[in-house]
Amino acid sequence: MRYLVDPALCCGHGRCAELAPSVYVLGADGFNQTPGNEVDVPAGQEDHAALGAASCPDGAIQIQ
Repeated sequence: MRYLVDPALCCGHGRCAELAPSVYVLGADGFNQTPGNEVDVPAGQEDHAALGAASCPDGAIQIQ
């Protein structure tokens, strides 16, 4: 499983990292640090990745 963050949609709410801190990493500005890049989800964290993506109010995270 992989995910992709759209930097044009990410507004820095941080809900993804609240629910899945082992998957989503935020910068000091509160924005996801992986916009525009597909990232492999760590093994065993697929459910957390999906939950974090679903919690994004802006729909900035796509699960691949």
